[in-house]
Amino acid sequence: MEIHIGNIVKLKKQHPCGSYEWRVLREGADFRLECCGCAHQVMMARRVLEKSVKEISVK
Repeated sequence: MEIHIGNIVKLKKQHPCGSYEWRVLREGADFRLECCGCAHQVMMARRVLEKSVKEISVK
């Protein structure tokens, strides 16, 4: 799966703020994601992220 810094990924599950979209800030074995709704940042393992991605959009 091609996920790069700056991409917006839409996940299957909703964040508590109501947003499904996350901006990729760091890539590698782990990804740092920033919620597009509330700017909360999380680290997620590549395997977990690839499993939960619904859609990838390039911005």
